[in-house]
Amino acid sequence: MKIRIGFGYDVHQLVPDRELWLGGIRLDHTLGLLGHSDADVLIHAICDAILGAANMRDIGYHFPPKKGNEFENIDSKILLRKTIELVASKGYSIGNIDATVCAERPKLNPHIPEMQQTLAEVMGIDIDDISIKATTTERLGFTGREEGISAYAVVLLQKD
Repeated sequence: MKIRIGFGYDVHQLVPDRELWLGGIRLDHTLGLLGHSDADVLIHAICDAILGAANMRDIGYHFPPKKGNEFENIDSKILLRKTIELVASKGYSIGNIDATVCAERPKLNPHIPEMQQTLAEVMGIDIDDISIKATTTERLGFTGREEGISAYAVVLLQKD
C-alpha cells in the first residue's frame, strides 16, 4: 500500500451580510466569511491537503475564483466532492483527516459532530476518519480581533 500526506491551510475575512459556513454546515453568527464560493475555510483547507497529498496542485488551480464562473457562490461541499473524484482518478482514497479551525467566535465545539457527519457523507468515508478541533488565538492577531477565521488540515491518502 502506498500512502501520501498532504497539508492544507485557508483563511477568509469575516464580514457582515454573509452566511457563516464551516465544515459544510451553516452556523448562526453576526458575520460570515468573504470569498468567491461560500468561503468555508475548513473544507478549503481539507481540499488543499487532499490535492497536495496527490501532487495535484491546489483548490484555486482546479476551481479558479473568476467572476461569473461556475464556482462563484458555490457550496464548498461540491468542491470537496469534486476533489475526492479527482484524487480517486489517480487511485487514491482518504485514510484520515486531522483539521483545526481557529476562530474566536462562534464557539465551534458544539458543532463539530455535525461537521464530521456532513463531511463523512460528502466524502463517503467513516466519521471516525475525520478529526476536527477548534481553537482560538487568545484574542491575538486577525483571528483574535475577529477579522477572519483560518483552518489547517492534514490528510493521509492511500493507494492499494
